Amino acid sequence: MSFATAKAEAQTDQQPITTKNSNRGRQPEETAADSNNNTQKQHFDLKVENGAVKYKLQNVSGNHETSMRDENSTNVCLTNKSHEGGSQSVEQNDPKPLTIVPIQENAASHKVLSENYEGKLCEEQRPSTKRQLSAESAAKSVSVRKRSSVKKSQEEIVKPLSVASPGTQSGRPYLPAVSSSQRKPRKLLFSSTDIFNKVDTFSIMKGKELRELEVFDAQKIACAVTEGGRNDVEKLRAIWIWLCHNIEYDLEGYLGLSPKICSFDEVIRKGKGVCSGYSSLYMEMCRVVGIECVEVSGYSKGIGYQARHSLADKRSDHEWNAVFVGGQWCLLDACWGAGTVDMKSKTFVKRYDDFYFLTEPSEFINSHFPDDQTWQLLTTPISMEEFEIRPLKTSAFYQFGLTLIQPTQYKSITDDGEAIVSVRSSRPLTFSYEMRQQDPQTGALKQEEVDSSCGLLSVTQQGMKLRLLPPEPGAYEVKLFARREGELGVLRWVCSLELECPSIQKRQALPDNPYLNWGLAAGASALGVKDCSIAGEEAVEVGECGECKVILHTSRPLMMVCELAHHELDPATAKRCLAPQITAEQLVCNTMCPYKGFYRLSIFVREYDSGTGTFQNAGNYLLHSQSRGMNPNVLYPADLGLWCGPGMRTQEAGLSHFSHTGAIVNAPQGRCNITFHCATPDLQIHTALCAELHEEAHFPLSRYVLLTFTETKVTVSVCAPRAGVYRLALYGRKRPQQDYMSLCDFIIRSVCEKPGDPFPSVYSAWGRGCVLLEPRTGVLAPQRSVSFRVRVPGAQRVCVVGEKRTDLKMNKSRVWEGEAVTGNATQLKLAAVTKESNDMHVLMTFDVLNLENEL
Repeated sequence: MSFATAKAEAQTDQQPITTKNSNRGRQPEETAADSNNNTQKQHFDLKVENGAVKYKLQNVSGNHETSMRDENSTNVCLTNKSHEGGSQSVEQNDPKPLTIVPIQENAASHKVLSENYEGKLCEEQRPSTKRQLSAESAAKSVSVRKRSSVKKSQEEIVKPLSVASPGTQSGRPYLPAVSSSQRKPRKLLFSSTDIFNKVDTFSIMKGKELRELEVFDAQKIACAVTEGGRNDVEKLRAIWIWLCHNIEYDLEGYLGLSPKICSFDEVIRKGKGVCSGYSSLYMEMCRVVGIECVEVSGYSKGIGYQARHSLADKRSDHEWNAVFVGGQWCLLDACWGAGTVDMKSKTFVKRYDDFYFLTEPSEFINSHFPDDQTWQLLTTPISMEEFEIRPLKTSAFYQFGLTLIQPTQYKSITDDGEAIVSVRSSRPLTFSYEMRQQDPQTGALKQEEVDSSCGLLSVTQQGMKLRLLPPEPGAYEVKLFARREGELGVLRWVCSLELECPSIQKRQALPDNPYLNWGLAAGASALGVKDCSIAGEEAVEVGECGECKVILHTSRPLMMVCELAHHELDPATAKRCLAPQITAEQLVCNTMCPYKGFYRLSIFVREYDSGTGTFQNAGNYLLHSQSRGMNPNVLYPADLGLWCGPGMRTQEAGLSHFSHTGAIVNAPQGRCNITFHCATPDLQIHTALCAELHEEAHFPLSRYVLLTFTETKVTVSVCAPRAGVYRLALYGRKRPQQDYMSLCDFIIRSVCEKPGDPFPSVYSAWGRGCVLLEPRTGVLAPQRSVSFRVRVPGAQRVCVVGEKRTDLKMNKSRVWEGEAVTGNATQLKLAAVTKESNDMHVLMTFDVLNLENEL
């Protein structure tokens, strides 16, 4: 539509009557046309006596003052004032009388008239800025007020009066007539998102073009940006986009640091305006293109809003718009849609917010409370008291599809020193929070946040639960933040609450949690973690042994590192409390809690194949131990690696069918055998036993482990020298590799106080297929006859060499056996001649000792 066409249509159409006496907010307006269909805006006064109005005006014309009385004796005094001259009195028999049509008696209408239209502030009481902004869009307007109200006090708030029934008169409706139950949802007003994207792009580009051409006329801009708009919604959208992207909030004017920008041209030229500048300009531009739009004044939970101070004694501080589109009134706030204000730096932050365009009334009311409750557009309007006690929710709260389950009011009181905040979400989100205490003297919030140990936040795919434990009595502000799962960047503020804590309960100190969330992280599924063996923010009770196991089930192979925190736990000791096991389908964290109290166990993961990837937090778990203290000697070995127990490394090496699938092996008698299969023929395996013993063993720890490698089966035999905790390390290499690679660590835990016997010393000739059946000990008594039974594949001759040589004989089972005497020798050697060589090779040696005297 061209500018000329729009202007012509605006001139021939019925002009809405506006009021100049509004307190910043626009109210519904009424049309009045003369007999020549030429609109003439006039001033008149309506006097209501006996507390009721039973007449409406039709076809008012001429410059008259008329007084009439009907059979019900209701007095109506109409004063028609000319703009150019004074008023004059006309008798009832004037040639151009007013027509007065009785309205049906209705007690409800009396109540509406008496309650909803109580008078607005006079023109001289309104801010000068608003008067100047309104002058361009509402010149020569009709003001309607009760004579009784004017006579009584000019300070009493006056609200505009709509004589006809809301939504029933011919022409455009001016009061909401559709209940919220009959309203179309916001999304049904849009034909498609793609169309809106095109409208947005066109409006932004056209706005830049008009600024380059120095076009600052509101009417011309309205016609230009709505060119091509196929319906009212698209035109509303185009004007909205232009306004949000071209006008900044005049913070200096709001703070009184500079004069407020007044006229439309100046607002457009400077690109700045206060809230009334946005609403007045939006209304003007809508009317240019033939869309009914009004300004609505009221209170907002925006700049300067203090939740702890009542609004009842304050004047309204904000303005927004209501538009009639799609057969119903809708609400929007271009001022809030343009961006936000950073009060710390006193700057306007451009941040377009689509939420405030045609916002659902049920959501709009949480931040905008109109002076006239009619503009709540709710079936059951809420009171100002309810508006004040509602939790403070931002646009992000609704954009994320959140529902606040608990609490239902802004301010809540702790129960037994704690409080619960629960939020349901329609999609996976990452949540966070901050809690600040109010200064008891000034009421101002303290700069530093309350320690994270005072809150237990658990996040699931369906929402979050926050258990708050204030550290001391007082008042606190709690802010909630959220972000879509998997997205980067800062979290957005979604809700604010106030917490009053009259008293606290004595409890054990909770560990600090810098990651805030307790339980499985909301983004864990994206990291490859499906679920966990423990859930929620509730503490996991650790058994009397002080040990627990946390298992993460994964959808793909992952790497894992863990962190354990307790106020008495130093980093070196904390490392000895963790034994991670990494398998293809699960991550297991074996944890020990040596001290009494609460612990934080944090688990981090990254892709298994990513050698340089960043570990990300997958979950944080609260553990509680009643242990009075634990002997450091029972902690896990200090030199454990990342590969505890069978897992990805052993699987890649071709090892399988482990007899012990966990990382921890208990050996009550001080002995154990760990077996597994090896499918890689050229794999060389090496073992090592390590421990920090409070008493030194008589032999090297290498003598207390024996590796037996048959064709496909491997047996690792361990005999602990003393009670304690040991690390059994498995290494492997394939030719031509020179170095062995760590395959896994087993934790061997022995409680047997009796010293264990070492195994024989093994030499390199003891290879695959060699099996020692007897004797299994490496220490023999002197002057004893000892039975030897051994398998040596490919051997031509096997013998035992001491003071004399004893040849062993091979039986039907291909086992070499025989009796050898230790005599006074200090050592016996088991040797063999193989097919490959005629030389005698030592396989292993046995020590001959007086066990009672030397061990």
